[in-house]
Amino acid sequence: MTDPHMTDPPHAALTRQIIGLAIRVHRHFGPGLLESVYAACLCLELAQAGLPFAREVLLPLTYYGVSLDQGFRADIIVDRLVILEIKAVEKIIPLHESQMLTYLRLSGCRVGLLMNFNSCTLKEGLRRLVL
Repeated sequence: MTDPHMTDPPHAALTRQIIGLAIRVHRHFGPGLLESVYAACLCLELAQAGLPFAREVLLPLTYYGVSLDQGFRADIIVDRLVILEIKAVEKIIPLHESQMLTYLRLSGCRVGLLMNFNSCTLKEGLRRLVL
């Protein structure tokens, strides 16, 4: 019996699918490559899975009502719902998570996946953040 008070996080099915595709990329190469390589391969996987996505999406920044050109670029946004931040670093630190939360607030997306491909298994380097 399912507890009616327990709910999946937003876009749970989509994020599970994305994570599965990212694991496929990680299993093929393992750690040690540039972020851009992992991002390119993950985009290929997303396209083959039929998931709509955009890469290097410039998101505008508004400061006290003034639109600024110095927004940020999201690595990948899937289906206009989930931001993917691709990393190839020694480890995920709290600053990376704080940045993702800022990206979520600025973009209007509710879910972000922070993926560190420079880990023994992708599961170790994966964080799902939800606003």
